[in-house]
Amino acid sequence: MPDETDAQFSHGSFTLPGEAGFEELTLRLSKIWGADTIRDSDGTQLSDEIMESGYDIYSTVCLIRLLNDWLKSHRYALQQCYLMSFPVTADSESTAIELLGGYFDQQMQVNLDDDPKEWWQVHDRTTGSLVPADQWRVMDNGQVVIEKTIPWHQYTVNFLAYRIWDEISMYNHVTNDWGDREHQMPADPIHPAVQEQILHYLDKWIEEHPHTKVVRFTSMFYNFFWPWADGKDRRFVLNDWGSYEFSVSPAAIRRFEEIKGYRPQAEDFVNGGRYWSSHAVPTKVYRDWMEVTHDFVVEFGKVCVDKVKAAGKKAYVFYNDHWIGLEPTLPGFGKIGFDGIIDGIFSGFEARKVAETEGVSVREIRMHPYFFPTGVNGAPSFLPGGNPTRECKAYWMDIRRALLRKPVDRIGFGGYLHLVENHPDFIDYVRGLAVEFRRLKSLHVAGNPYTAPLKVAFLTAWGQQRAWGCCGHFNRNNYYNEAMESISGLPVETTFINFEDIIRFGIPADIDVIINAGNEGDAWSGGEYWSRPEIITQLSNWVGRGGGLIGIGEPTAAPVDAQAFRLAQVFGVDRTVPAVRNQTPFATRECNEEHFITAGLPIGTSLGKEIDAVRPISPEVIILRCGLSTVQIAVNQFGRGRAVYMSGHRFSPELVRLLHRTLFWAAGKEADFSAWTTTNVHTECAWYPGSACLVVVNNSAEPQKTSVRTAGGEKLDFQLEPGETRFHELKA
Repeated sequence: MPDETDAQFSHGSFTLPGEAGFEELTLRLSKIWGADTIRDSDGTQLSDEIMESGYDIYSTVCLIRLLNDWLKSHRYALQQCYLMSFPVTADSESTAIELLGGYFDQQMQVNLDDDPKEWWQVHDRTTGSLVPADQWRVMDNGQVVIEKTIPWHQYTVNFLAYRIWDEISMYNHVTNDWGDREHQMPADPIHPAVQEQILHYLDKWIEEHPHTKVVRFTSMFYNFFWPWADGKDRRFVLNDWGSYEFSVSPAAIRRFEEIKGYRPQAEDFVNGGRYWSSHAVPTKVYRDWMEVTHDFVVEFGKVCVDKVKAAGKKAYVFYNDHWIGLEPTLPGFGKIGFDGIIDGIFSGFEARKVAETEGVSVREIRMHPYFFPTGVNGAPSFLPGGNPTRECKAYWMDIRRALLRKPVDRIGFGGYLHLVENHPDFIDYVRGLAVEFRRLKSLHVAGNPYTAPLKVAFLTAWGQQRAWGCCGHFNRNNYYNEAMESISGLPVETTFINFEDIIRFGIPADIDVIINAGNEGDAWSGGEYWSRPEIITQLSNWVGRGGGLIGIGEPTAAPVDAQAFRLAQVFGVDRTVPAVRNQTPFATRECNEEHFITAGLPIGTSLGKEIDAVRPISPEVIILRCGLSTVQIAVNQFGRGRAVYMSGHRFSPELVRLLHRTLFWAAGKEADFSAWTTTNVHTECAWYPGSACLVVVNNSAEPQKTSVRTAGGEKLDFQLEPGETRFHELKA
């Protein structure tokens, strides 16, 4: 940590969660942590003493969960979604299905107000066929009875459900044991009457918050898809932070039909119980739904933001919660007029998402742990057995490596401030972290850090629409997510492209390396896009003319005949298709451990979750690492270009360095690798020429020795304490 007595970096760019009843603690920690802003949180309030203390005030407002009394007499205006009943196996010619069986009944209620025969669908999932509407009926007890069922076939019902408890409020309520506090219901602004109620409430809210400088929208209208289970065997049915299912209702579908000229069916959202998770390759219907939802959120959201700005206040958005339709990577985001954006993050790729958000002037990250008794995984944070300091250190080390590359403007915390009072080590650590952040931010102000002459593109079905995003926070064992987290802290330019981009515009001329990482059929690998001949042709031609291609897991996977990877000829390896496992592979070869890519990689280093049964298909391919009957790492010259295959990847110090070296080899730029790179994989560095400052970080909980080679060839040696950030000024 930097010297905490450095007055130059002791104040500012920090948001502290205040709490009425703990005024002395709030104001004391504001001084210790150098806060310039105090905020409220869900479940807390700020007293007059805090609001009049001279600090800037952030006040949180969630527009769709403020209308409980009104919603009780206007049930139609509740937000809704499609759910699929859990499959039931028929054992006779008449089968009854309990629609909400297995779901959390305090979250959902079946919608019987809109005609089920118009809006619902019943399927024989064994045959994949739709059951005619005259063969099923809805009972008063919430069951659907299906006639003429075929014994031992499975049946499901796609039905509409009212959401009677907002999921974010529900999570906070359950986590903090709020007892009999009234459940907050989500209103759907797709209805003009709801818009009128929201704007009336917002006018009153603004008038009642004269001390508020920044209105923190949380977020706007629609939450990510998060249906809860009944808790008997699991807590949640599904949780996807990029999925749009909670924006669906009959009113929204009718509006969509007016705009697009066709009506989506229940199955277009349910998707056989898979729904539309971010892992699924989006269909045209789903892309259209996202577009129409986004346009609506921007249009009505701008009306709300304009009211705030007309009152002389600033408008920020927290896009961790009700952010569906509001993605900052979508083209309309800037039209809404936000002054700032805030995200609660845990990792490096999330930090990059915030740092690279366009259309706002302030970018802020909310750090973790959140000041709740337990963390997002249910483990204790501020309860006995928890260690908030250790949590914070682990998150900060991952976030910090991304902030070395791209800056944000502010950091902060949220929750119940009183929970930190008995954790003096946490208070002390955050003080040092805040100083460190401010000093790092100042370097970015003076100029960008050194970035290698190398541009990397992730190729997925989503492209820029999910730039620095997956389906939420860090997902372990997701090849794309693991690789993206690793690259978030590397000194290379990074972009995101999708297959439609390639089909329409080709591959941008400035890209040196393309990464395709994922599992067969998922959005990250590309799924059905790899059945498009033009994709195969363009990528093969691009590599053959000198491009670099890195495949991780099941890249380019869409089995055709005996071939699993559509660009197997480029990689020089392929995965054995199960139906032809009797195929004789090329002769087994010894692994070539001596290579630029694997230099320094300890023998036996795990690649994490791996793909098996990968075999060489070319006599020229060079195998660098072998597993049990599978290729783990292979390199191949294809025309004038280079390709690398890895059977797995996980975010770890050793594999971050492996991927770093792989990028340079694939681009044919090995000679540019050594400058401004640390010798110890547990450390990283960033050179800021505008400040003549080298920042060296220890990403481990142990002391580390490392060296850095400057662009001029000078060798600098460092000994770092656990987790330390060293600011080393170099003479001009």
